[in-house]
Amino acid sequence: MLVKTVKQSYRPSSELMGFMETFRGIVNQCITIGLKENRRSMKSLSKASYSKLRQYQITTAYKLCAISRAAGILTNYRKLLRDHHVEISYCRRASLVTAACYGLRVKKSILNLPSKIKIEVNPHTVSVLDRTNIRSVTLTPDSLNIAYSKEIAPVKTTGLLAIDRNLDNVTMADTAGKTSRHSLDKATLSKALCRMTKSRFHRNDARIRRYIYGKYGRIERNRVNPVLHNASASIVRQAKQNSLGIVLENIKGIRKLYRRGNSQNKHYRFRMNACSFYEFQRQLSYKARWEGLPVHYVSPRGTSSKCSKCGDQVFAKESRIVECPRCGCIDRDVNAARNVLSAALRFRVKGPPSEAMVEEREPNGVTLILKVDGGQSS
Repeated sequence: MLVKTVKQSYRPSSELMGFMETFRGIVNQCITIGLKENRRSMKSLSKASYSKLRQYQITTAYKLCAISRAAGILTNYRKLLRDHHVEISYCRRASLVTAACYGLRVKKSILNLPSKIKIEVNPHTVSVLDRTNIRSVTLTPDSLNIAYSKEIAPVKTTGLLAIDRNLDNVTMADTAGKTSRHSLDKATLSKALCRMTKSRFHRNDARIRRYIYGKYGRIERNRVNPVLHNASASIVRQAKQNSLGIVLENIKGIRKLYRRGNSQNKHYRFRMNACSFYEFQRQLSYKARWEGLPVHYVSPRGTSSKCSKCGDQVFAKESRIVECPRCGCIDRDVNAARNVLSAALRFRVKGPPSEAMVEEREPNGVTLILKVDGGQSS
């Protein structure tokens, strides 16, 4: 079972805004009670706080959802507190959350919530929710987020599609010997332009700096994410058409390679650290799982330094070209993608424990897909 979220904009009524403010007050009161009485679980927090919520004129379903949200905030706070000192994060923004067990349904483009709350949904949201199960609804003053799930039948794959992620492109190689490439130049250029704009701010004012950096950070994300979405969606379509499993390099800890003191200039370190390696991986993996395609990971060791044909060490020759003493010149990205594919074919999922290809798994058989942009909202 996979879980996904669709998001759309809407205009809340004054009555609905009152519900959201009440919900926020309940969450904050439950957090205060949990801290004061040291409640660590949903059950204990419910026993301690439910009787104290009688003053709020709101449906019981919303009270229980508020307690659940407060319990989640307290759990995250205690996890962060183990490593370093942090302040408790109260619910500062008005919102409203309800689960499917309290009665959620979409009928004739109208979303019906408890307390007779009705919200009109756009045609795109209606089409997305068709033949799926609604799990929860989260309302904010400017957006409606609906989490839904469906059962996915795994696709029986006949080959593999290896992917090599680079700064300006994504290169692929499959078991049929075909190679292809998706350009990410627009994303790299957008990051560089936003960085240049932020570097021109020299005023020693923390508030204005925070505003400027936040503004251009949003602009950068809004320009980069569509490029990554288009590339990842195209790769998943190609893999599904040819019944191919997807193979990626396990690049956990890659940021450690680009720290101060590693004999690299600051401009190069910024470019590499600003590259959206994990964001592209996240988008690609959830789209692949949504289509029933498996996602595997292999060790990146030697994928860029060895020849994909003979295994000898290669040497950098030109911009994106490497030279092998035996095989001659070859494209650097294509060579790396073929090495990733060779590693996946050599070490299967059931291979040696220390070198086996790692298959992506989620606890309890449920995959929660976060930050998914529903798009095409009206």
